[in-house]
Amino acid sequence: MRKANNDSMSPPRAMTLGAGGREPVHSARRPSTPPKHTLIRLLHSLCIIRDITLARTLNYNFPKHPLVKLKENFRTSVYFVVKTLVQLFVVAKCTVRDKRWVLLFLYCFSTCDAKRDDDLHIGGIFPMEGEGGWQGGQACMPAAELALADVNARSDLLSGFKLLLHSNDSKCEPGLGASVMYNLLYNPPQKLLLLAGCSTVCTTVAEAAKMWNLMVLCYGASSPALSDRARFPTLFRTHPSATVHNPTRIKLMQKFGWSRIAILQQAEEVFISTVEDLEAHCKKTGIEIVTRQSFLSDPSDAVRNLRRQDARVIVGLFYVVAARRVLCEVYKHKLYGKSYVWFFIGWYEDNWFETNLEREGIECTAEEMREAAEGHLTTEALMWNQNSNQTTISGMTSEDFRFRLNEALREAGYDIDREKFPEGYQEAPLAYDAVWAVALAFNKTMEKLQKSGLSLKNFTYTNKKIADDIYEAINSTSFLGVSGLVAFSSQGDRIALTQIEQLYDNHYVKLGYYDTQADNLTWLERERWVGGKVPPDRTVVVNELRTVSLPLFACMTALCIAGILAAIALIVFNIIHRHRRVIQWSHPACNTVMLCGCCVCFGSAIALGVDGRWVQPNHFSGLCAARAWLLAMGFSMAYGAMFTKVWRVHRHTTKPKPESKKRMHGWKLYTMVGGLLIVDVAILAAWQIRDPLQRRVEIFPLEAPYHNDDDVHIRPELEHCESEHNAVWLGVMYGYKGLVLVFGLFLAYETRSVKVRSINDSRYVGMSIYNVVVLCLITAPVTLVIASQQDAAFAFVSLAIVFCCFLSMALIFIPKVIEVIRHPTERAESSRGSGSGSAPADEERYRELVKENEELQKLIAQKEERIRVLKQKLAEREAAVADGVTQDVQDEHI
Repeated sequence: MRKANNDSMSPPRAMTLGAGGREPVHSARRPSTPPKHTLIRLLHSLCIIRDITLARTLNYNFPKHPLVKLKENFRTSVYFVVKTLVQLFVVAKCTVRDKRWVLLFLYCFSTCDAKRDDDLHIGGIFPMEGEGGWQGGQACMPAAELALADVNARSDLLSGFKLLLHSNDSKCEPGLGASVMYNLLYNPPQKLLLLAGCSTVCTTVAEAAKMWNLMVLCYGASSPALSDRARFPTLFRTHPSATVHNPTRIKLMQKFGWSRIAILQQAEEVFISTVEDLEAHCKKTGIEIVTRQSFLSDPSDAVRNLRRQDARVIVGLFYVVAARRVLCEVYKHKLYGKSYVWFFIGWYEDNWFETNLEREGIECTAEEMREAAEGHLTTEALMWNQNSNQTTISGMTSEDFRFRLNEALREAGYDIDREKFPEGYQEAPLAYDAVWAVALAFNKTMEKLQKSGLSLKNFTYTNKKIADDIYEAINSTSFLGVSGLVAFSSQGDRIALTQIEQLYDNHYVKLGYYDTQADNLTWLERERWVGGKVPPDRTVVVNELRTVSLPLFACMTALCIAGILAAIALIVFNIIHRHRRVIQWSHPACNTVMLCGCCVCFGSAIALGVDGRWVQPNHFSGLCAARAWLLAMGFSMAYGAMFTKVWRVHRHTTKPKPESKKRMHGWKLYTMVGGLLIVDVAILAAWQIRDPLQRRVEIFPLEAPYHNDDDVHIRPELEHCESEHNAVWLGVMYGYKGLVLVFGLFLAYETRSVKVRSINDSRYVGMSIYNVVVLCLITAPVTLVIASQQDAAFAFVSLAIVFCCFLSMALIFIPKVIEVIRHPTERAESSRGSGSGSAPADEERYRELVKENEELQKLIAQKEERIRVLKQKLAEREAAVADGVTQDVQDEHI
C-alpha cells in the first residue's frame, strides 16, 4: 500500500543543489563507469522520488497528533530525495560518455511512468483540528490508512492496481471543505471518488460533486438531509442516518410510558432535519413535544427555558463540544437527577463529559460534569461488529482491528492506555469499511469495464458512463466489515441496528438493541435510575379539592343544631305562655315566625359548610340551590317578623289616636311577612329557571407537596356556586334585601324612644335590627373578597348567621323568660278577678277597666280645666279690687 499525504495546497517545488555543493573529484580516482547495480538502485530511487513528488499535489498542514509519524516520514523522504539527487549528479558525470547508460536511464524513467499508471487515486476530506463540530478525522484517518494497507496487500483486488489517498483537513467547516474539494479536483492526478466526513462538509461536497460525476462516500455524516437522492444523487455513506435514532427513542419512550418530551438542538442542518423527523414520529405516536429549544453557541438561555417549561424527558442533539457546554448548564440549573432523563447522541467518546474542559472554557469541574451526566441515555447505530470472534472481509475480527487501531493511535501520540481516545474513535470502523467499500466497488467496476475494453484509468470528470458503473457497483456492495454488515439502501444510507446505553458509575452500560426494520427491541434489563424508579415525563399534578376544615364544620354544625333546638324550645315556650301579658303584648305570632326563620337560617349555615367532601359533583347544583333558597327564605322570615313589629310601632306613633288604639289583627302581620317571601320566591324562581346555579371549580397555582416529592405538585381546587350571570342576580338579590334592611333600620331609629303597650318588646326588636343590619352590611362585601378562602368564608358567614339569630332570640325572649320565671302566678291572680279563670274573660275585664279609666281621666281633665278657668277669673277679680282701693286712696289725698 501507498498513501499520498498532501501537506500543501501548492504544487511541489523541485529540490536542487547549489553549484557549490559539489566536491572536486580527481580524474585519476574517478571510475570510468559506475557499478551496474549501483546505477540501477539510484534510478529506481529516482522513480520513487517522482512518485512521491507527483503524489504531493496539495500542501495542507494536518494536526499534530495524528500525523506525528507522517511528518517524520516526510522529513526522512526529503532527506532521501536530496541525497538521491546528489548521487544522480555523480551518475550523470560518470555516464555522460556512455550512451548505454543514458538509454538505461531513460528506460528506468519510462518504467517509473508506466508504474504510475497502476495507481487509482481517491480524495479524502478529514475534519482534524477545528474548534467546533465533529473532528472525527483524528481517529478515522488512521483507520483509513489501515484499510488502504490491507486493500493494497490483497492480490485478488483491483487487478494489480493500488489505491492512493490524497487527503486534507476540512476542520468540519463547509467553506473550507469546498476549498479542499476544489484543490483535490483541479490538481492532478485525477480522482475517482471522494471520501468525506462531518455532515456539513458532506452536504457541501456531495451537492457539488455531481457536477464532476464523482461518487462521494461519507464515513462520518448522519444528517437526514443527505438521504435526499434528488439533491445528492452520487452520495453514499457508511455512517447511518441520524433518523435511525428516532424510532429507537420513540420505542424507549413507549416502553417507559413517556408521552411528553422536550427537544434541545444545536442550530445545524443535521440536527434540524433530525428534529423534523423526530417531530413526525412523535405526532404519529401521540407523544407531545412541550418545547423545542435551539442555540448557536451559548445554550444557557435554552436550558433555562427547559426548566420553565417543566421539561423532564429531554432529547439533546448537538456536537460534542456543544454537549459539554449544555451539560454544564444542566448542572447549573439542576436539570438532572431522579426527576430528569436526557437522551444524548451515542457517537461521543466515552469520557466526553470530562475532557477538554479547561481548553473549551467550561465553567464546571469534572466532578460536576460527572454528576450531571449520571443516568443519561444514548442511542447510536452499531459501529463495531458485535461478534468479536467473527472474521470480516479483511481477515480480521473487530477486536483485531481495535488492537491495530490502538497501536496506530499510540504511535500518533494518543494516551490510549488511559482511555484518552481521539475524537472519531467510535466512527473509525466506518472509515475502515468505507475504504473497503471503495475497493470492492472499483474491483466490480473494473471487471465490467474490461468486457468493453475500458479501464478505470479512462475515467474523466465528464465520463458519465463510468460514473454510472461506479454508482451501480457501490449501490450493490454488501460485505461483512469491522462495523458489521455493510450495505446501502436506495437512498445511499447505511442499514444498521441501534444500540442503547446508559451512563452510571461513570461507565456506559449496554441496555439493549433495536432493529428498526423488524421493530424488535432486545432489552437486557440493566437500566438503573437515580432514586430507584423511572422518572416521570412531567410533574405529576394531583388535583386536591379544598374543603371546609372538618373541625370547623363540626363546631359550626354543633352551634347551629344548638340554635335550632333553642329556637324550637322558645317556640314551645311561646305557645305555652301565649296567655301571659308579657307574651301577648309582644305579638306571639310574629315571634313564632321569627323563630322559624332562625331555624331555617341555622340550616342554611350548615348547608354552606357542606361541600365536595359530602356531595358528588353531579349533585352539587342541587346543593347550590338549597343554600340560596334556605338563606333567602330564612332571612325574610326572621327579619321580616322583626320588621313587621317595628313597622307597627311606627304606624302607632304616626296615625291618629282613634286608629292607633285599634288592635292589629294577626293576618295583617302574616301578610307582610308573606309579601317578603313572595318577592323572594319570585326572584329565586326566575334565577333557578333562567340561569341556575352550577358548580364552578376555581383552580389555584401549583403548590409543593407535603412529603417533599419533586415529581408531585398539588393543584388546589375550590368549588363555588355560580351562574352565568351571577353578578346580575346577586345585584338584584342584594339590592332587594338591602332596601328592606335600610328601611327597617330607618323605622327602628325613628321609634327608638317610643313605648307602646301593645308591643312591649319594640326596643329589643330595634336593637336586633341594628345588629342584623350591621352584620349584613359587613358580611356581604367581605364574603366576596375572601370567597377563595374556604375556611375563612365559611367561618365568617356562618358566625354572622349564628350571631344574628342567637342575639335576636336572646334580646326578644330572655326578658320574657325572666318575667315568667319571676311571676309564675300571674295566671291565677288574673283568674280570681273574673271568676272564670279563662284568658278571654280576663282580657275583656282588662279592656273594660281601661275604658273606665280613660273615661275617668276625661272627667278629671274636664274638672281640671274648669278649676283652671275659675282660678283665672278669681285672679282677675282680685286684680280689679286692688286697682279700686288704690284709686280711693288717691282721691282722699286730693
